[in-house]
Amino acid sequence: MSIVGGTGVTEHLLTVEAIGPSRAARKRREEAAAHGPQTRQRVAELARLRQHVECGPDPRATEAQYAKGKLTARERIGLLFDQDTFTEVEALRRHRATGFGLEDRRPHTDGVVTGWGLVDGRTVFVYAHDFRIFGGALGEAHAEKIHKIMDMAEAAGAPIVGLCDGAGARIQEGVTALAGYGGIFRRNVRNSGVIPQISVIMGPCAGGAAYSPALTDFVFMVQGTSQLFLTGPDVIQAVTGEKISHEGLGGADAHASASGVAAFTYDDEHACLADVRFLLSLMPSNNREQAPAAAADDPVARRTEALVDLVPADPQRSYDMAQVIEEIVDDGEFLPVHERWAPNIVCALARMGGHVVGIVANQPAHMAGVLDISASEKAARFVQLCDAFNIPLVTLVDVPGFLPGVDQEHGGIIRHGAKLLFSYCNATVPRVQLILRKAYGGAYIVMDSRSIGADLSLAWPINEIAVMGAEGAANVVYRREIAAADDPEAVRAQRIKEYREELMHPYYAAERGLVDDVIDPAETRSRLIGALSMLRTKYAALPSRKHGNQPL
Repeated sequence: MSIVGGTGVTEHLLTVEAIGPSRAARKRREEAAAHGPQTRQRVAELARLRQHVECGPDPRATEAQYAKGKLTARERIGLLFDQDTFTEVEALRRHRATGFGLEDRRPHTDGVVTGWGLVDGRTVFVYAHDFRIFGGALGEAHAEKIHKIMDMAEAAGAPIVGLCDGAGARIQEGVTALAGYGGIFRRNVRNSGVIPQISVIMGPCAGGAAYSPALTDFVFMVQGTSQLFLTGPDVIQAVTGEKISHEGLGGADAHASASGVAAFTYDDEHACLADVRFLLSLMPSNNREQAPAAAADDPVARRTEALVDLVPADPQRSYDMAQVIEEIVDDGEFLPVHERWAPNIVCALARMGGHVVGIVANQPAHMAGVLDISASEKAARFVQLCDAFNIPLVTLVDVPGFLPGVDQEHGGIIRHGAKLLFSYCNATVPRVQLILRKAYGGAYIVMDSRSIGADLSLAWPINEIAVMGAEGAANVVYRREIAAADDPEAVRAQRIKEYREELMHPYYAAERGLVDDVIDPAETRSRLIGALSMLRTKYAALPSRKHGNQPL
């Protein structure tokens, strides 16, 4: 707009321009001063509220938690994450339920702390039940917080850890609480094989709540404070008359050695959470990534001379497979999974040449390393886990066969053994088999033989690969001749010797291409690492299908 006028008008406009901004600035300062105290009060109020939320509802509840030998939810989170990296989500969430006095009890967080932080610099999500609030029982708001953090973990492609210490569904909220569990289970299944899911049982976990840990990849438990069961001792006694304690029914020992639910057990929460961190360092963030590599001080070419004397050539003599694993992995360090359940087979995570590998090995120190129902199931799940998260498999074979017996047959050894066979055949990760000593019958095939898809099969010069041991084979093939002989024992010994020399010499399988090479035990570490390095870029595709029909 143009201005037309004399000198007086121009002077007036100049005066307004000079004075106006000054008055406007003063007005803004006055308004800011008027509103400032209110905003500062709000900020101070927020700080007090957050402090109250972090301290918990009642100091007596915290003392009760300590009296049971347990830490609080926030203390556990502090041990899990790198220092000062935890970011909380929905700390101010409160339930909206009414009835049974709930409308008068609306603590913030609603009994579960959720958020994310860093473990060795990598993002990990967490939810931790706060037993001090409603006994950690799950209600609508509580469940929705867990649903949200699980969805965030899926979207971010990062592991999720559940620190479980809760009394099950919140009875006062009825079926709404049960529906909350359904949402957790559905997300557990959707994220299975997509992101690592870890359950850490640090208190009671009963009823429907027990199914979520069962759907996750790993379950940790603490001696003396963890209980995991569907129906408690009181219900069992009322229905069946059996008397048992909470610890005897669903404690760490029971699930580590009898049921196989717990993969790891510890004496205290500090040691437990330290190994959760260690496990996370061996897992990729999701199924699209590789597990993190680490610089290896242990030379790749290190000779493993100790193995020559560690494993006896006599297939009847025992030895500890754990010592073999110590010799071949980086710095002798590995993490056994389900160590106390089905000890006749070893499943472990380790590093070789700085890269993470999954190791499946028969354990001659327990039941001669035979495969039974529990061992088959344990190994099948581990193979499936490694395949889902791009972890190469090394299979160490020294197996006399499947365990014979009526109990095994009626218990479903065929079906359970087929689980391990299915898992290996379905795995597309790099797979290397090493036959240390004996490998008999169907168990040889199932333990990742070349015929079911192993990329490379190596063997030591003391290997015996056959349908069965020489003694059993001679008794079957020459039974009539032995029975008719004047000296049956002499004939049996001669036939056993002949069978062993003819069909069980260490180069028989190599001559037929079923073993790729027979190696010096002292070269085991370097040869395995070399094979895994060659296979690192392996690509294998499965047929187009919704999913296979695994024998469950």
